[in-house]
Amino acid sequence: MAWVQLFFAGLFEIGWAVGLKFTDGFTRPLPTALTLASMVLSLGLLGLALKVLPLGTAYAVWTGIGTIGTVIVGIVLFKESADLLRLGCVALILAGILGLKALTPE
Repeated sequence: MAWVQLFFAGLFEIGWAVGLKFTDGFTRPLPTALTLASMVLSLGLLGLALKVLPLGTAYAVWTGIGTIGTVIVGIVLFKESADLLRLGCVALILAGILGLKALTPE
């Protein structure tokens, strides 16, 4: 269950990272409220996962999921670069996440 909580914590991290782009410096009420809600959910789920998972593993996976998802959203929504070297670096982050998952019992 901790890995599921951690996965969703990572998804909400993507939500708040992307949401920051839409808050316009926290001047837009709805995007700001949604961003703050995503932050609370993300940190809350991370906290629950930390009851079982090692800190270093959970934090690395949480930020990795957020990083990968934010890069993908940036490519799709904001037309950011999708060159092979950049995608290769993202693949290395994914490999790290999968490696940590494989090496960490729940």
